[in-house]
Amino acid sequence: MTFLEELRTRASALGRRLAFPESADGRTLEAVRALVHDRIVTPVLILDPAHPESHAAAKATGAEVVNPAADDRKARATDLLYKRRRGKGLTRAEAERQMGDPLLFADALVALGELDGCVAGATHTTADVLRAALWLIGPGEGVRTVSSAFYMVTPPFRGTTKSEVLTFTDSAVVPYPTATQVADIAIAAAEDRRKIVGDEPRIALLSFSTKGSASGESVTKMTEALSEIRRRAPDLAVDGELQGDAALIVEVATRKAPDSKVAGHANVLVFPSLDAGNIAYKLVQRLAGASAIGPIIQGLRRPCSDLSRGAVVDDIINVAAITALQSDAVHAA
Repeated sequence: MTFLEELRTRASALGRRLAFPESADGRTLEAVRALVHDRIVTPVLILDPAHPESHAAAKATGAEVVNPAADDRKARATDLLYKRRRGKGLTRAEAERQMGDPLLFADALVALGELDGCVAGATHTTADVLRAALWLIGPGEGVRTVSSAFYMVTPPFRGTTKSEVLTFTDSAVVPYPTATQVADIAIAAAEDRRKIVGDEPRIALLSFSTKGSASGESVTKMTEALSEIRRRAPDLAVDGELQGDAALIVEVATRKAPDSKVAGHANVLVFPSLDAGNIAYKLVQRLAGASAIGPIIQGLRRPCSDLSRGAVVDDIINVAAITALQSDAVHAA
């Protein structure tokens, strides 16, 4: 069984109910039909009251549909948004108007515990998806930095015949993280990897330098992040700063970082900036033929996933499966 097959099978066993607020998008509707047929999750399509012409196609998928304009939970959703945003000047009348937005209404249902998670981003920007999630759901307990990761399913490259799953983080949210934010991102990625992939994270803090071979602000940032991670999460297998080849390839690691237990074996790659992470995942996707699943948002109180606007149907299905697995921690708490 491949990783993606296993992902869907594990998600199916959980029976999670997920919101899909982009009900006028053809890719989303096709993915929802597949999710219903294969019982990977129970999708709930949130209709757009401003576009009633799209409602018939949504209802034809066989999924549950919810119209914010007529749903009896709208008052509770409005109260929640007003409570969260009144300190920023939001009036209750404006909160009620905004609850006609399918994305905000979807996240309100997740925040209220009516649904287990949300999948959006096929037609919304990352900023839209994050804004709604932060307004209505917010970070998990003790979380200071909400970030993201891509799960890259790569062809074999370490001398084995098996494909690999690498976590690339952060590749979509935090542009120029501080050392403390790098530590937050790494710790969140490790926690999610255990839930999503099911193995032990081996974290490499990436740089253009390996173990002091060069110097610079970003090198210092990654070494400071390493110290903070080791202080906050001493049981994590983490090392840095490491160049990409030293992190991934044993033969290189034995020359550049012979004393490292992570070098050559890393499965979580933590990038020094969003520039590096975003460029890297797109290059690996296009040049190596890797499947890029995500971006998966890390650190929210309840999971809300952000699709790429270039997502295809299989991407939406895979992200839905991951969102279900992320929600498992909420149910276990």
